Amino acid sequence: MNIISNAVRYNKEKGEILLSYYETQVDDRHILFEFHCKDTGVGMSKEFQNHIFEPFTQETGGARSVYGGTGLGMPITKKLIEKMGGTIKFESEKNVGTTFMVQLPFLISADMKQAESQEDDVSIEGMRILLAEDNELNMEIAEFLLTNAGAEIIRASNGKEAVEAFAKSGVGEVNVILMDIMMPVMDGLEATREIRTMNRSDASAVVIIAMTANAFTEDKTKALKSGMDDYLTKPLESEKLIRALSRFL
Repeated sequence: MNIISNAVRYNKEKGEILLSYYETQVDDRHILFEFHCKDTGVGMSKEFQNHIFEPFTQETGGARSVYGGTGLGMPITKKLIEKMGGTIKFESEKNVGTTFMVQLPFLISADMKQAESQEDDVSIEGMRILLAEDNELNMEIAEFLLTNAGAEIIRASNGKEAVEAFAKSGVGEVNVILMDIMMPVMDGLEATREIRTMNRSDASAVVIIAMTANAFTEDKTKALKSGMDDYLTKPLESEKLIRALSRFL
């Protein structure tokens, strides 16, 4: 935070600050994060650069001197980074700007490795999904996420179309129905009840998952009581969506 604070404090009017980071896996147990903070500020003189990490040291006689400070920020920052096993470097040019580079190593825990391994195993490849969504943009986003993960999509723009699409499909052809709750013509709750009462063997077994912007317990209870199996809140996140679907494979 001290590095970013300095980038703001010593920047020029209408100046810029660019933050970026990179990660490199060193070995099976360690990963290295590198953070960059680049500003278009007043920069530092060559002389001051040699003393920046010394306590109570401040540049005098230049643009930086008007901002004040204790002169302890950078020494403390360097100490903290070194205690974490990291390094801090910088490049600066007077009246051009400064870039700080911080490298921090982290240990990859066994739990993280296990989680990553489990994520790799998650797949909805070949899953046939009936997607009921009245908002065209939401439809496009959900369809992109799902088809990108290998699923096949049947589209419906309201609850009535979802009921008709399921009725026209072969028994067992639809694996999951993603059902928006708030839709015109027929809402998702009513559409779910219609599907559940159809006279076909998969009507009670097909997985129906609610999609809604409402995250209240009351809404979730209504969805489950209507016959839905699960409940997702919008905006949909790729990882959560695919993980929820994979539970029903």
